[in-house]
Amino acid sequence: MTSVSLPPSLVATLPGSIYADPGVFAQEQEKIFERMWFAAARSSDLAETGKFVTKQVGRENVVIVRGRDKQLRAFLNVCRHRGAKLCTEEEGQLRRNIQCMYHAWTYGLDGKLVAAPNLTKMQDIDRGEYGLINVALREWLGYVWVCLADEPPSFETDVIAAADERLGGEGVIGGWQVDELAVGKRITYDVKANWKLIIENFMECYHCATIHPELTEMLPEFAGGYAAQAFVGHGAEFRDDAQAFTIDGAGGHERIPGVDEDHDRRYYAITVRPQVFINLVPDHVIFHRMYPVTVDRTIVECDWLYLPGVVESGADLTRSVELFDRVNRQDFEACEVTQPGMSSRAYRAGGVLVPSEHHIAEFHEWVQARLLD
Repeated sequence: MTSVSLPPSLVATLPGSIYADPGVFAQEQEKIFERMWFAAARSSDLAETGKFVTKQVGRENVVIVRGRDKQLRAFLNVCRHRGAKLCTEEEGQLRRNIQCMYHAWTYGLDGKLVAAPNLTKMQDIDRGEYGLINVALREWLGYVWVCLADEPPSFETDVIAAADERLGGEGVIGGWQVDELAVGKRITYDVKANWKLIIENFMECYHCATIHPELTEMLPEFAGGYAAQAFVGHGAEFRDDAQAFTIDGAGGHERIPGVDEDHDRRYYAITVRPQVFINLVPDHVIFHRMYPVTVDRTIVECDWLYLPGVVESGADLTRSVELFDRVNRQDFEACEVTQPGMSSRAYRAGGVLVPSEHHIAEFHEWVQARLLD
C-alpha cells in the first residue's frame, strides 16, 4: 500500500501488525512488561502471614507473599531444582513454607532454601545461593508493584511522576488517600483485544458521544470529544444537578477527606504505563490493572475503592459501580470490534488520528522507542 501525505488535521497511527503480530507481542513482553514497574496486586489482599497471589508478568509467573516479618516479597514462581511451578493456584494461604510438589524442595517465606530430601548429605550446597529468585517490589497507592529487570528503572520517575504530571503537581494524588481506601467491588474482564487498543481507548474521548451515553450525561464536556486526560491538571466537571459520580447522579458516599474544594465534583483520569489506569472522583477511586495474555487477549482487573467506613457499613455501592462498569463494557466491546481489523489489508499501513486524538501519537512513539531499545 502506497503511503500518502496527510493533511495537518490527521496524524498516522501505528500499522495494524503492531496489534496483531505475535512476534511483536513477544518483543513487548520482553522490552516493556519485563523491564518496567508492573502493578500486580492490592496490598490488602495479602494482609495475613503466608497469604500469596501469583501473577503473570510478561513471560514470567511471579508469586507475591506476606512473610513472617509482615513484609511483602516477590519471587519468580519456579523451583530452583528442576523448574517446577511452586504455587499453582492464583491465590492461597501458605502454612509455613513454599514447598515444591515435585521433589519437596522447601523455601521459607523469605525465599531461602530451608529443606530438601537428603540436603544434609550435600554439604557443598549453599542454601542462600539456591533460594528463590527475588523480584523487585514497591508498594504505592496500596498496590504491589513489581519489576523483573535486573536493574529496575526509577520508581519515582516511571510511576509516581506519571500521576504528578497528569494532576499538575507533586503529590497531588495523595489527597485521595488511595493506600488507605478499601476495595468495595472488584470486576475482572476478559477482553479479546490487544492491550494497546485498550490504552488508546482510555486516552481519548472522540468515541464518548457515540458509545458512552451515561458518561457524557455525567461529564457533559466529554460529549465534545476531548478527554480531560489530554490536559494537565484538568478534571472534567460533573453536570450541575449531579450529587455524585454515579449512574443517576445520586447516591454518593462520604467525600474522601483529603480531596479539597478545587478537586471536588470533578473526574480525573491517569495512565501509568504500561498497564494501569487510575480514575479519581471525590468519594471513590477506580483502579484498573491490565494483564496482557496474548497479542489479542487482555485480562483487566478493576477495583472500586472507598473509605473503609463506607465499605464496612455495608453501604449500597451499586450506583457508582454501575456507571464505570457500563463504561468499561462499552469500551471493551469497541476494542474487541477493532481487533480483527488490525489483521486486515485495509489497515496494513494503519489509520489516522483526528485533532482530539493527536496526543495518542506520543504513546505510539513511546511504544516504538521501547521496541527499538
